[in-house]
Amino acid sequence: MADGKDVSLDLRRWRDIVARYQTPSVRAAVIQICTTVLPFVGLLVLMYFAVSLSYWLVLLLALPAAGLLLRVFIIMHDCGHGSFLPSRRWNDIVGFITGVLTLTPYVQWRREHAIHHATSGNLEERGWGDITTLTVREYLSRSRWGRFCYRLYRNPVVLFGLGPLWFAVKQRLPNSGGKTGRKEALHVHATNLTLAGLLLVAAILGGLAETALVYLPTFFISGAIGIWLFYVQHQFEEAYWRPQSQWDYATAAVMGSTYLKLPRLLQWFTGNIGLHHVHHLSPRIPNYRLQRCHDETPVFHTVPTLTLRDSLRTLRLRLFDEESGRMVSFRHLRRLRPR
Repeated sequence: MADGKDVSLDLRRWRDIVARYQTPSVRAAVIQICTTVLPFVGLLVLMYFAVSLSYWLVLLLALPAAGLLLRVFIIMHDCGHGSFLPSRRWNDIVGFITGVLTLTPYVQWRREHAIHHATSGNLEERGWGDITTLTVREYLSRSRWGRFCYRLYRNPVVLFGLGPLWFAVKQRLPNSGGKTGRKEALHVHATNLTLAGLLLVAAILGGLAETALVYLPTFFISGAIGIWLFYVQHQFEEAYWRPQSQWDYATAAVMGSTYLKLPRLLQWFTGNIGLHHVHHLSPRIPNYRLQRCHDETPVFHTVPTLTLRDSLRTLRLRLFDEESGRMVSFRHLRRLRPR
């Protein structure tokens, strides 16, 4: 892994590095829609008719359907960054449709995710679209009840088991007031009304129960994988966290986001989001250009890299230790206790 100072020096001209990869392609975007949304809808229809045959078959088909739903989310994600298609209008249209498919109010999510990118790794700006992370000092200053709640929240069963359900509920409500908030609230309600309309159609056709039996496991699996992806891409031992006075956008993007090396099939299903270091440096790069940008840029070859096996080890990391500048486990606290 490269030294942080060396990376900072290499990234002084980062805008020049990423500029030629930022142009969206209508052809690539249309191909991605056709190879993602169409098979996803087709699988849902197949699962719908499979309910009467065997629910085990439905659950089996839910696995590839969940992978496709995750890829649908990545398309919405790119639309939110304005990187999927050249036209802002069409980014918003595709973003809204894919947002409905993923139960996500596109406009509200777009703003919150933009804040996440602008503040990632900044200790004084936590709480926007990230996994809640306390420093060792903050954790020790909490009451017993506060520590228990944090431990419960960071438990993998809660994060990945209840996380998708919380996401689905939370996204049904507007998150802020004011002028911008009213616009976002309208889009939240528009998403909810569209979903309610689809459920009403399913009820009229007599297939409401089947629709739930098909979509809910698909969403749950996809949501759990999505939360896991987001977790491992920012929660690793050498993750970059700095106070505002020491924080640097480019260094935070490259050294605070992992390169998650996945098998080719999983990389396809996850829309190349494992190349998170490239994405955080320039959200304007479409997901279908991330790999090329990484391969052709030497500085990206020295970023924090995780394999699937490595990603499992990150689950023990729960706190950021400001003294060592590393993510640590709760066991680390034992060393701090006086003997």
